[in-house]
Amino acid sequence: MRHELKIDDRTLSYLDFGGAGRPLLALHGGISEGAHFAALATALGDEWRVIAPDQRGHGDSDLAPEYSREGYVSDAAALLEHLDPGGPVPVLGFSLGGINAYHLAAARPDLVSALINVDAPVESPPQAAARPSPWDFLHGLPYTAPTREELLTALGPTLGPAYAQTLRPLPDGTGWRLPFDPRATLATLAAGDGSHWDAWLAGHCPALLVHGLRSEVLPREQADAMVARRPGTSYAALDTEHFVPFQDPEGFAGAVRAFLATLP
Repeated sequence: MRHELKIDDRTLSYLDFGGAGRPLLALHGGISEGAHFAALATALGDEWRVIAPDQRGHGDSDLAPEYSREGYVSDAAALLEHLDPGGPVPVLGFSLGGINAYHLAAARPDLVSALINVDAPVESPPQAAARPSPWDFLHGLPYTAPTREELLTALGPTLGPAYAQTLRPLPDGTGWRLPFDPRATLATLAAGDGSHWDAWLAGHCPALLVHGLRSEVLPREQADAMVARRPGTSYAALDTEHFVPFQDPEGFAGAVRAFLATLP
């Protein structure tokens, strides 16, 4: 079921997949939304109640004036405080959501009992000068268009079909919009460069790193260092690229379920 939380006159929209199980906060990746955790919620069954916000600038949540790491973390903290689950809860995050999750664990250990990082690095991979960025397509990509077909054309033959069912009509009936704001994504990327080792190592709760062995975002050497340097961190490797939850949903859910079963 979809709910809304007002934060500084902004709407933060979130999905609560329900059930009587223990709460699990799930933070999606960039150019994504909370609905992408529907398969995980189904796989975890009645034991866990998955709560998945649309992070600022994504899904049904409002755009924000800025996209700093602190802003993302404060939104997640506000949601947990609003839910008032009676104590800290496990937090899962994929990619952008993974970075936000371990920053939340570092800044608010009172809210986070365990951490699941899904292929989120602590250092951005070096970008070769001759190699185009995978995010280059965002430059010039429209957020809105008069027709749904124009947005699908702008997304191109690869992304268009993937987002065909997630486009939203504008409230005033004048057109359609993407489920993410390209400008918000670019601002997020600009704010996220640099090292996050301090935040990763600051958390002391049990953690799991779910790693795509062929990930172009998180090299194996860095993943191994993340596990070795942070006490209490487990490792689960899957034969995927970066998009672990989508390329091996069964393996992903199995790794998450096995880790959650170890928690007191």
